[in-house]
Amino acid sequence: MLGTEKMTTTPAADGTVAKALVVLDLVAAHARPVRFSDLLDQSPYPKATLYRLLQTLVAQGMLSFDAAAGSYTLGMRLVRLAHVAWQQSSLAPIARPHLDRLSAEVGETVHLAQLDNAQVLYVDKRNARNPVRMYSQAGKVGPAYCTGVGKAMLAFLPDAQLPGILAQQSWHPFTERTVTSPQALRAELARIRTRGYAFDDEEHEPGIICIAAPILSSRGSVLGALSVTSTTARTDLTTLAGLAPMLADIATTIAAETENWRFPEADTECHSKQD
Repeated sequence: MLGTEKMTTTPAADGTVAKALVVLDLVAAHARPVRFSDLLDQSPYPKATLYRLLQTLVAQGMLSFDAAAGSYTLGMRLVRLAHVAWQQSSLAPIARPHLDRLSAEVGETVHLAQLDNAQVLYVDKRNARNPVRMYSQAGKVGPAYCTGVGKAMLAFLPDAQLPGILAQQSWHPFTERTVTSPQALRAELARIRTRGYAFDDEEHEPGIICIAAPILSSRGSVLGALSVTSTTARTDLTTLAGLAPMLADIATTIAAETENWRFPEADTECHSKQD
């Protein structure tokens, strides 16, 4: 498993709510209880401002404070909100049975992901029959430019949106195969659009390969992506490419069910207007 990802910096925040969200991001980034002094070292705010924001977040249940240890963790109110957001905004609840079926059929690791600003958010995962240690876990954020699911989504973004997304990539060389420039990635994204699916050829982690398909709405909007991931010790990209039709079918099904769930009134309204 790789170490901490080199992610883009948090944008400047001016309002109180925006500043509080930056503080929540700082606490979450540690993935463990964190002390005030550690947060202050990374905070863009003065000591007094940071302390005030922390106190407010604790009072609102968004953070928990352990007085004995002098440390902060994400609060249970935030956990409840995250759970509701997972149910309402992520593809995971809708995709669950399809991921189960795909996992049972291929026996390899299956990922479901969505774009979170300019990065990849893994929203669900099924382990292989013989699990392999890798970076990805549900709830983790990863780079978009060197993961299969990330490239599958980037390839189908509107032309006007892509430059801003690419500008936020770190271009960190995780392996010898990592694409480290916008120009090289754009060429790869063109090939992905043509064939309809993406590969991760040991670009994020040595020995880890995958095939990924975008989940697109009926209008071509990017909803997410799913992938089948394995290792170079078990298979190769040519073999994984044979799964492309299955991935495409499942992606289409998830997209259709997502649209029906999110916009159930759309068809009724259209018929009413036509009548």
